[in-house]
Amino acid sequence: MENIKIDISKLSSFVSNETIASYEATAKRSLKALYDGSGKGNDFLGWVNLPVEITNEHLSDIEETAAKIRSKADFVVVVGIGGSYLGARAVIDGLNNSFDYLQTTRKEPVVLYAGQNIGEDYTYELLEFLKDKSFAIVAISKSGTTTEPAIAFRLLKDLIESKYSKAEVKDRIVVITDKSKGALRVLANQEGYKTFIIPDNVGGRFSVLTPVGLLPIAIAGHSIRELVKGAVDMKKLTSMDVPFNQNPAMIYAASRNELHKRGKAIEILVNYNPKLHFVTEWWKQLYGESEGKDNKGIFPAGVDFTTDLHSMGQWIQEGVRNIFETVISVKSSNHTMTVPKADSDLDQLNFLAGKRIDEVNKMAELGTLVAHLDGGVPNIHVEIPKLNEYYLGQLIYFFEIACGMSGYILDVNPFDQPGVEAYKKNMFALLAKPGFEKETEAIRKRLA
Repeated sequence: MENIKIDISKLSSFVSNETIASYEATAKRSLKALYDGSGKGNDFLGWVNLPVEITNEHLSDIEETAAKIRSKADFVVVVGIGGSYLGARAVIDGLNNSFDYLQTTRKEPVVLYAGQNIGEDYTYELLEFLKDKSFAIVAISKSGTTTEPAIAFRLLKDLIESKYSKAEVKDRIVVITDKSKGALRVLANQEGYKTFIIPDNVGGRFSVLTPVGLLPIAIAGHSIRELVKGAVDMKKLTSMDVPFNQNPAMIYAASRNELHKRGKAIEILVNYNPKLHFVTEWWKQLYGESEGKDNKGIFPAGVDFTTDLHSMGQWIQEGVRNIFETVISVKSSNHTMTVPKADSDLDQLNFLAGKRIDEVNKMAELGTLVAHLDGGVPNIHVEIPKLNEYYLGQLIYFFEIACGMSGYILDVNPFDQPGVEAYKKNMFALLAKPGFEKETEAIRKRLA
């Protein structure tokens, strides 16, 4: 069976292979620190061995719960923000038929999202839509008090309780939260909701392979066993026993850090498949929240090609040379379509007649690669054999383990996010939350 591959050959005109290879000892120390817990943030390393620790009983419990929800609801609202929804959405959007949500008859419920913003119009429109629909809720929050999902859950809970009996409501709400504490845990215990646990030692952005990601993915009808299997196999491919020059995560972590040292402050994650858009969004949180601290870190950006070649392409080609690209390429598409021949050939595309759409896309990818290299943009290439659960599982673990190593190479704690609290404190002060009286007075004086 093929595996995800990394190719850094297109870095050779920017960074020598010998320079990348010189990171071997550092990369191995970083990986060892992830395994033995000797590095910063070692109380949040539960994700490292998680793929091999997931039991058959645990997966069966998730699958049974998902089947029960699927049998009851046409729509399932996943309530969460950041890591509490991005991983699940990355996989679901990557695997779903792009137009399933428009079908009047479907095998699986449509997964919707709430609590990922504080958009009043978005929330109103969601609730209006659900008023006459059969729906269920998966509420995800370790504390239960994160503002965005807490507001959304309060509103959705009121709506679902107005539609169904108390017994039916209990069967239509699943909570994923802390094992023993927090507002959502207290509520779940009081109401008798089915619950799953967010492990104490797994941070949100590394939680895709916990029930946080696995339950919504299973509800959407995808194989969480294949997803986990992919992660297990990638764990083997990136282990301490794999030599540096064969270890994709070590190579990626080393390459991006060396490019950063050379002034490449922005990494652009590029995909050529629109289904991977939310993989990019998940990756942006993973790397941005893990590395962006102590006035350090590569800024993670993302583009969807070829779409964004018609918007961002000019800047990437000729803008400030402080960028590099990591390109995710899917080797084989899941469907076959060819360009038809037209009698008139008014669009002058008959030279493409008979060629697969994917071949045209691959040539756009290759042509862009050459152009960007000529424009001074280093390229790292990550190839996925096919877009399915197994390879998405590989991709998730590859990026996670490389992120942990990369953070340690950068000498930051990859597993905290102290900067996230800054906006919350200001928001609570401006909203006059009890306990924030001094902060409220101070910030209002600043803004006067």
